[in-house]
Amino acid sequence: MKNTYPFKKIENKWQKKWEQEPLFKERSVSEKRKKYYLLEMFPYPSGRIHMGHVRNYSIGDVVARHKVMNRFNLLHPMGWDAFGLPAENAALKEKVHPAIWTDKNISYMRGQLKKMGFAYDWSREVSTASPDYYRWNQWIFLKLYERGLAYQKMAAVNWCPQCTTVLANEQVEGGNCWRCGTAVESKEIKQWFFKITSYAEALLNDLSGLNGWPEKVKIMQANWIGRSAGVEICFKIAGEDETIPVFTTRQDTIFGATYLVLSAGHSLSAKLVKGTKIEKKALEFINQVRREKLNKTAQTEVEKRGIFTGRYAINPVNQEKIPIWIANYIVMEYGTGAVMAVPAHDQRDFEFALKYKLPIRLVIQNGNNSLALEAMPEAYEGEGNLVNSEKFSGMDSSAAKNKIALWMEEKKIGKRKINYRLKDWGISRQRYWGTPIPIIYCEKCGTMPAAEKDLPVALPKKIEFAYKKGVSPLVADEKFYFTPCPKCGQKARREIDTMDTFVDSSWYFLRFTDSKAQKSLFSPGEANYWMPVDQYIGGVEHAIMHLLYARFMHKFLSDIGMVETREPFSNLLTQGMVIKDGAKMSKSKGNVVDPDDIIDKYGADTARLFILFAAPPEQDLEWSDQGIKGAFRFLNRVWRLVNFPCRREVPEDIAKNLEGVLKRKLHQTIKKVTDDIERFHFNTAISAIMELVNLIFSFSFERPKQGSVLPESPIMAESLRTVVLLLFPFVPHIAAEMWEILGEKETVSRQFWPEFKSELAREEKVTLIVQVNGKVRDKLEIKAGLSEEEIKAKALTQERVRKWLANQEIVRTVIVRGKLVNLVVKPGQQPNNDQEIKDTITKKQ
Repeated sequence: MKNTYPFKKIENKWQKKWEQEPLFKERSVSEKRKKYYLLEMFPYPSGRIHMGHVRNYSIGDVVARHKVMNRFNLLHPMGWDAFGLPAENAALKEKVHPAIWTDKNISYMRGQLKKMGFAYDWSREVSTASPDYYRWNQWIFLKLYERGLAYQKMAAVNWCPQCTTVLANEQVEGGNCWRCGTAVESKEIKQWFFKITSYAEALLNDLSGLNGWPEKVKIMQANWIGRSAGVEICFKIAGEDETIPVFTTRQDTIFGATYLVLSAGHSLSAKLVKGTKIEKKALEFINQVRREKLNKTAQTEVEKRGIFTGRYAINPVNQEKIPIWIANYIVMEYGTGAVMAVPAHDQRDFEFALKYKLPIRLVIQNGNNSLALEAMPEAYEGEGNLVNSEKFSGMDSSAAKNKIALWMEEKKIGKRKINYRLKDWGISRQRYWGTPIPIIYCEKCGTMPAAEKDLPVALPKKIEFAYKKGVSPLVADEKFYFTPCPKCGQKARREIDTMDTFVDSSWYFLRFTDSKAQKSLFSPGEANYWMPVDQYIGGVEHAIMHLLYARFMHKFLSDIGMVETREPFSNLLTQGMVIKDGAKMSKSKGNVVDPDDIIDKYGADTARLFILFAAPPEQDLEWSDQGIKGAFRFLNRVWRLVNFPCRREVPEDIAKNLEGVLKRKLHQTIKKVTDDIERFHFNTAISAIMELVNLIFSFSFERPKQGSVLPESPIMAESLRTVVLLLFPFVPHIAAEMWEILGEKETVSRQFWPEFKSELAREEKVTLIVQVNGKVRDKLEIKAGLSEEEIKAKALTQERVRKWLANQEIVRTVIVRGKLVNLVVKPGQQPNNDQEIKDTITKKQ
């Protein structure tokens, strides 16, 4: 055998065998073994897998193979989040149909995943762009529509006046159109929404039961849902019947409201200035603010800017007219998008009022009664006694909140309300490559859902991309666009918006439980057996949108009787990013490492080993070329160990001691690796295997000495077999080959996980003679099985040894395991106290 293992030959051989092996395929719900549903977030078929994919799927593969070796009934599927904007952009740029582009990418990426040796049940593979899949998106839409949870309303979109088209947020770059560079404007059109706010309370409350989720993810979701109790107050627009609802948690400050401020995205912002002298200027300001938001400019960091609408609102508690402003520091994402500004008690309002010379009124006095407007350097946002608040003056501000809320309800000028930062889920996308929304518009009968029997409402295959006309490409296909009304039979129109791709990924984990189902989106029996997902793995960047939408959809499907569980994922692991040169890998930064290059040069197992060993999964991983080489060297070392078995001569007494040390280390390693895999501490698990390999090497390749022959000892053979079994989840190709080389007939995939025996792992003590230049200076009692570095370190802690090493340079350390450690120093004058040391040793004996 060659010293360097032939990874290309080995990996090709075993990947072909695994294609035929049913180990990870078609698990049955009737199996008596305990089920385990393992899932990594499925990828978008962008064309090539990247190191982020390799890390995510390597983590999952370790868990998958470990569970199979522990005889779990494993479900480990893979599929493709195949709809989306990049495919449509490619269609425009490359003149290729999105379906062709997507299918080509899926084929290539599937091959890459197989080259990595990832163990998936490919018989359950799904593509969300398949009509067999997205027909069930449409079915879910109809069920939501029946229950009033899918609805249509006017909402602001990104509009490019040059291209005369709606843009997704991803198509807005620096506030400009990605295609032509024109400044993007805000425009209101009708869009479809899912009423996720109806589930806000359940989504928030049920977080407490997700014990297997990272705390940071639960906090992120709780903050996004953003529950707050307060009062919704209606401010009448002066001279009109229309009102502006405002939500506040500080109703105790209502008498200090000196102006009303709207977000740029509020529906009244443009309406209030329409036909006025400032209309053009105000609309320019509104669009500028919107572009800043799209450019991800933090609202708290930008200079606060605003424009007066020329209109006034009536404060309902004192009938005072207050000006209505539009400002950049108010966002639509909170409350109603309108805020009663109380500059004395809100820092943002305070800064804005100072800049535009707006009134500031003190209505809460601190406990020292020391606040004076002319001396206030900043807003006072704490509690205290109400002042300038009519009949509520003198009350404690905290206690006054409830009394003011009750008073407002009595006067019918406000009502207590629980508000959520969470907004309803806008699912309309003005694109072709997505799930068609199953709605029909008839001039006679109005808006109607498509009939279930007519699903799927399929995307037309031949399509002309007519974005320049300012409408969806679906309009260009008359056979699609026009359809008989399901009620009256007259000519009607289909909805031309398609669904947000987050809809596709909000329930795909359920489809995997029964991916071939034809009469339903999945069989409830299959879903109830497999769900919830026992372990879900993916990036923390999906903590809000995807994970929140998936929880919402699962609860809805549970409510309509499709699945019994209320939460989709029992345990969640959010892995860190792969970074290089201090930055996340990206083409724009020029720091991308192509997995294919690593596979070609070092093999898939090397890539897997490095990425699992370099850092704990939840932390960012810094790419290292030296780390890759180190992983490759280790695999070659194990390869040589298996191909050149132990045949060496050692004294009989030492041989007996070595076997005991190795057996103990073996069972300690089994326990360590088992526990660490369960905790996702793959780096320390691999480190433990490396230590065991080093110990085997130290016993196997020392120079022959006179004495009895110890050919292929049983513990050595057991240790080698165990190393291969422990390595299999991490580096399956080389492990499978080495298992075969060791003479095993049944593949390593079908072996049981090594069994840990606690009685064999117990530490034993050994006594070593400590020498300096061959002369006995002390004795040392240590745990058996320590490494040579650890033994040397222990010896150097001995006070009498240090005395003999004073001002001496250690040039060599000789260790005879179970016997002695000899510290060799440069010749020179040493303390003359041999008799003292001998007396000490005699006493110890």
